[in-house]
Amino acid sequence: MVTSPTTTYPKDLESLLETLPDLTPNDRNLIERAYNRAEQAHAGQIRKSGEPFFTHCVAVASILADLKLDAEAIAAALLHDTIEDNDNITYDDIRSEFGETIARLVNGVTKLAKLPIEQIGLESDENRTNRKIQREMEYFRKMLLTMDDDIRVVLVKLADRLHNMRTLGYMPEHKQERIAKETLEIFAPLANRLGIWQIKWELEDLSFRYLDNTAYRAIAKSLDERRQDREEYVSNMATKIRQELDNYGIRGALITARPKHIYSIYKKMSRKNLPLDQIYDVRAIRVIVAEQHECYLVLGIVHKMFRPIPGEFDDYVAAPKDNFYRSLHTAVLDDRGKTLEVQIRTWEMHEDAEFGIAAHWRYKEDRSSNDKAFEDRIAYLRRLMDVNETKDQDAETFMSRIKSEVFQDRVYAFTPQGDIIDLPVGATPIDFAYSIHTEIGHRCRGAKIHGALKSLNYKLKTGDQVEIVTAKRGGPSMDWLNEDLGYVKTHRARSKIRLWYRKQNREQHITTGRATLERVLKKLSLYDKVTFGSIADLIGYNKLENFLAAIGSGDMSSSTIIQRILDDEKKRQQENENLLKKHSLKTSSHVHNPDGSHGVNIMGTGGLLVNLAKCCSPALGDDIIGYVTRGRGVTVHRKDCTNMMSLMDTERLIDVSWGTVSEEQTYIVPIEIIAQDREGLLRDATTVIADERINIATVSVKTRQHIATISVSLEIVNNSQLTRILTRIETIPGVYETRRTKQRA
Repeated sequence: MVTSPTTTYPKDLESLLETLPDLTPNDRNLIERAYNRAEQAHAGQIRKSGEPFFTHCVAVASILADLKLDAEAIAAALLHDTIEDNDNITYDDIRSEFGETIARLVNGVTKLAKLPIEQIGLESDENRTNRKIQREMEYFRKMLLTMDDDIRVVLVKLADRLHNMRTLGYMPEHKQERIAKETLEIFAPLANRLGIWQIKWELEDLSFRYLDNTAYRAIAKSLDERRQDREEYVSNMATKIRQELDNYGIRGALITARPKHIYSIYKKMSRKNLPLDQIYDVRAIRVIVAEQHECYLVLGIVHKMFRPIPGEFDDYVAAPKDNFYRSLHTAVLDDRGKTLEVQIRTWEMHEDAEFGIAAHWRYKEDRSSNDKAFEDRIAYLRRLMDVNETKDQDAETFMSRIKSEVFQDRVYAFTPQGDIIDLPVGATPIDFAYSIHTEIGHRCRGAKIHGALKSLNYKLKTGDQVEIVTAKRGGPSMDWLNEDLGYVKTHRARSKIRLWYRKQNREQHITTGRATLERVLKKLSLYDKVTFGSIADLIGYNKLENFLAAIGSGDMSSSTIIQRILDDEKKRQQENENLLKKHSLKTSSHVHNPDGSHGVNIMGTGGLLVNLAKCCSPALGDDIIGYVTRGRGVTVHRKDCTNMMSLMDTERLIDVSWGTVSEEQTYIVPIEIIAQDREGLLRDATTVIADERINIATVSVKTRQHIATISVSLEIVNNSQLTRILTRIETIPGVYETRRTKQRA
């Protein structure tokens, strides 16, 4: 039976229906039936706040009603907890009463709610098991893949999370922090990707309030204290701009103050290291006009009235953001030198900005044209997440890719033809090349940014015009997969490079892998001390050829090999302590030498002076042994030091190990750089070292027959830092080899 227009509704249902004035009688009846069914299902259930649980269902439905979603979504929001919280209500019950579509929406939200999501984004917690990590990442995969079926499931979930955040104050403090972190890392970025700014901003501000309440309150208080002055200032600016628009015949424009979002202001203060009074959009207005061409007219008028601030203009109309956001942004200085941000957009752009993908359900009378925009957005999301590809990926690979590419900020670079390439922040010309075409990526040999040659690990910026320099033939370099070198950011580029190497000749893979492994062992000063076979066994390969082929094809990275070797060295050091004790001084005490200890623990008597041997320059992470000298305490050597290996007087050996080391503790480590002698070689090497924030203790250069040998003593923190700097130096043009040496420069 269709509900009569004179029917009296409960107050909250009436308020909900008033938000949706264009509902048909059938739609109103559907929402009323869902309301009554949900109220009955949750009778007697209470929230942490002490309110009836059903108030949460109505609040979720009201959030979607504010977005003007359709009646099916509103009904599903009212019913979204009925299956989960009631053993006597099933999917079939909902389907028989409300139809297949609503039952599918409710069931989709229920499936998401049943999976553990409490620790998303906190994978490093020591108490977490691998199985739990997999389940949590699988949850997020399912939520994103749900978009491929009916994106309204995700919209209900976002509304559910928003109301939970609004009432988070009733939860225990430890849960507040965990849920807020999860919201800031997952749900707010998801709302942003869907273009729903209303939900995005509120989720961010609410999360920030619980994660850093001191900073939140400080900004909120400052904004509130200046509210009257700011509102008066913005009102005067709006009046001036409106008068000028009238003079140019642009009538009917809406000029309002732009809402202030505390987390956005905080991020700008942190990113630009500026105080609040120097953040441009604290004083901001929004101009909404009828037609797109009027946006640019308004921009010209504003720039004529006030002085534009260089570098603060963004044209998101010509080049929309990746979530289809369109608007003109500019910042100007008024006659008194105060900053003012101005956003200019049409009504259509405004609706898209506020409601994003939810705008599809707002205009039933114009659904045909809106369907095209909706399908474009869905196609974008599928392309962004590679839905078909990710169905076959393991959860860890999928989650890593989503975090690194989908939820990071984006940069927008241009081809020479003006096409926009959308990439994550930190992307390089190689990522750019692979995003255009796989073959262009394979044959990429250089890049021009605005006509100037840049290195292939250059970090692209929004607005960069990129021209890829390609070779006629050839393939990618193995160095591109080395994370320490920063050549590749995106999952797409990395997977394409690995695929290329897998397709190459196996013998070539083995040859390439052998050369790569040789370089790795030389960097670690292990080339003459271990066999390739022992390293293969350590990594878990039964056959050396398979191990070398994996390295050569890119399936096994140099950084992984180095880390496994260092971990094994540390483990063997602990296992060998008992064997070393028979050559050391006999005592049961274990004393940490706090003064001048260089972070070394000594087995034996305390109070001894500790010196690091100059002959082998041990550093944190090396296997070490102590030698008790006459009158000079304990000298610490590397175990592979030739002086120790040839030592006859073994009674003076003492067991030592690395202890707790302060962040300020550094070790002098000598290295050699073998390179073709050329102008600027030393400058290039020292620049790379300085970029890593490593201090140079000594440096000397010898040349012979156009070959330069640069001997440098570096103050490093640990072996990992040493390996990274050796790898980076080796990428300098003309450098043949870098290696750690035993004698200081």
